[in-house]
Amino acid sequence: MMKLKINRLHIVFMSILSILMISGCANDEKSDAYGQFEAVETTISAKTSGELLSFTVSEGATIAVGKEVGVIDTVQLNLKQDELRSQREAAESKIATIDAEIAVQQQKLETAQKKLQRIQAMRKDNAATEQQLDDAEGNVQTMKKQIQSLETQKKSVRAEIKSIDARFNQVEQQIDDAHVINPVNGTVLTTFVEPHELVGQGQPLYQIANLDTLELRAYVSGAQLRSITLGQSVEVLVDKNAEENQQLNGKISWIASQAEFTPKMIQTKEERVTQVYALKIKVPNPDGVLKIGIPGEVNF
Repeated sequence: MMKLKINRLHIVFMSILSILMISGCANDEKSDAYGQFEAVETTISAKTSGELLSFTVSEGATIAVGKEVGVIDTVQLNLKQDELRSQREAAESKIATIDAEIAVQQQKLETAQKKLQRIQAMRKDNAATEQQLDDAEGNVQTMKKQIQSLETQKKSVRAEIKSIDARFNQVEQQIDDAHVINPVNGTVLTTFVEPHELVGQGQPLYQIANLDTLELRAYVSGAQLRSITLGQSVEVLVDKNAEENQQLNGKISWIASQAEFTPKMIQTKEERVTQVYALKIKVPNPDGVLKIGIPGEVNF
């Protein structure tokens, strides 16, 4: 009899415990939305081709914007610049030669013009023949044409120098591009090359992302959109341990204008509610707690 009473008490106790557990579970509130954290990932690529002489990037390292992290071999480019310098010097010497020739022709032209003036005066006094006048005028015209020809040659050489300068500047830009400069503040996620490898123009070198602020990409139903606005502050939860969550603050930075996973035929309000819309929430990450790909929860 005593044993029967004990069993009954045990059953009652277990029943009450089960009811309490069920009630507790019924009161547990679910978050409004779920998603994963992501960051803007930037892939840095080589701007020129050659041997990667130095490369100081390592995964997990934090790099400041503007820091030089690698150098690609520029020997051939420097040789090309030396060749262009020689070509420019040769072209400049042509200009000097043409200028000297123009000066000589100018002297001859002045002499021919003076002779023409004397013959014109003599012709008025019938002291010179018409042939002498024609010869003097022809000589002046010849001198002028020679000078014009030399000026045309000088313009052509100047155009050649301008072309050389353009090619020189182009090579100089390629030399500048051989210095790999980090363009953004961030943490290196992945490296794709090692020092002394041959790299080609456009080849990825490393991937970097700013992890100071991450974005939680979450999804909500169409019914929830009415209570969501850009710039709205929200509560973000991430796993602190196996049993607890860590609470963070975030702001909605983007809301999709189109639904995802939309059924082909939507006829009822219940079906329309099943549409899912993506949104992004910016969450500060000063302590580096957040990582790309970890799950997060949102409460509006």
